[in-house]
Amino acid sequence: MVEVKVLEKMPEEIMKIVKELRSLGYQQGNHFDFTYRPPKYDDFSMDAVYNRHTVFTFYKEELASWFALRFL
Repeated sequence: MVEVKVLEKMPEEIMKIVKELRSLGYQQGNHFDFTYRPPKYDDFSMDAVYNRHTVFTFYKEELASWFALRFL
């Protein structure tokens, strides 16, 4: 299992990537999974605790490598 973090893409952009993966025959839950994390801010200072990012999890290293070359 390999995780690839995609930084600062909006949810619409992430869904385009997911749809492209699906159109290529990759199945969510079998070949990959993803988790979108919206930005989180400190309630007191309003400083960013972390920025928006998406974590893609791949179950084969080859697919993770191809994904990183294609989308990062």
